[in-house]
Amino acid sequence: MQFPSFIAKRIRHNEAGSFSATVSRIGVASIAIGVAVGIIAFAVLLGFKQTIQQKIFLFSAHINVNAFSQGNTYEEAPLPAKNAVSDILPTIPEIKRWQAVAHKSGILKTPDEIKGVILKGVGKDYDWATFKPNLREGKLIGRTDSSSIKYGYSSEILISRKIATQMRLKTGDDVIMYSLQNPPRPRKLVVAGIYETEMEEFDNNLIIGDIGLVQRLNGWGADSVGTYEIYLKDFRNLDVVTHKLRRELPPGLFLQKVTSLFPQIFDWLVLLDRNTAVFLVLILFVACFNMISILLVIIMERTPLIGLLKTLGSPNRQIRMIFFQVGLDMLRKGIVIGNVTALLLCWLQYQFKLIPLDPVNYYMDTVPIVFDWGIFALVNVVAVIITAAILLIPTLIITRIQPIKALLFKK
Repeated sequence: MQFPSFIAKRIRHNEAGSFSATVSRIGVASIAIGVAVGIIAFAVLLGFKQTIQQKIFLFSAHINVNAFSQGNTYEEAPLPAKNAVSDILPTIPEIKRWQAVAHKSGILKTPDEIKGVILKGVGKDYDWATFKPNLREGKLIGRTDSSSIKYGYSSEILISRKIATQMRLKTGDDVIMYSLQNPPRPRKLVVAGIYETEMEEFDNNLIIGDIGLVQRLNGWGADSVGTYEIYLKDFRNLDVVTHKLRRELPPGLFLQKVTSLFPQIFDWLVLLDRNTAVFLVLILFVACFNMISILLVIIMERTPLIGLLKTLGSPNRQIRMIFFQVGLDMLRKGIVIGNVTALLLCWLQYQFKLIPLDPVNYYMDTVPIVFDWGIFALVNVVAVIITAAILLIPTLIITRIQPIKALLFKK
């Protein structure tokens, strides 16, 4: 065993009952709290961002492409299934998939209630696997049930829990929808299921039905669509792919990024990133300041030992390394305790949903947790590097200690 490691180990073992033992425990606790807070903060932040983005992407893809139209923004001009868009999309490697949909504004009517809604017509290529976790009652719509198919389209629809409450509807009920056109064209529909996203932008007025119904109401052909919803492999490539599409797509097509459709939500997510960064910097600053103070206390308490080692010929570098290793031992214990505590708390929240939230303000009913092991490892690496570097600062005082005065020093 090297000499600095041997002396550092003796110092740690001889601390019991001394004042430095107490401050050492405080140092370990400060590091543990800093690491735990960092891990929990990132787990919650990533959970918020992932949950909100997933809910937005249920009804609005990363990029939407449709034809320019005048008047009502929900009344789309038809695009043929075989067109420039369907030819260009397969050539862009950053695109994961796309699906064709169509929208139609209308009014739902029951004997007692009426409500304006937007019908989103979806086809066989719609991603039901992503949508299914938001289904609260009933079943997903489709063309497997022949009794629900009339005139070549399914009469089944999905409505939000909020609409179901306002209209006093439940699964299996019939409801009349009047399309907003001249003359209005009523259609008798069946509530197949009830969904809930806890986002008012969707739950207030969006219902999901068969794209064939929208095609029939608009007088389109069976191969016409209203919008192409495009999903990327990596959302961070949104601007790059948008630039490529604008360069490749022909005139007359309108392209919208999801960040332009919901700017308030995405600005809020950016603000969360900034607030979290500031919070973590403050936590790290406090933890580092505590470590400097604590190591100074340990050095002052061991001043006679420093004088003895200098008298015996130990260089300043060697003595500094002794106390640096004492600080590293506190850092190691703090890192382990912080990780265990943070992961345990995150697991408890992930499994049992202990902390609730107000869905009206946060778009979810419980604090979300995402286990991103790469980010967690980065938190540990940053904490180790910065704290280890900070530990070198208080050891500089050793170079100013004179052996004679140190041997006469009384605690």
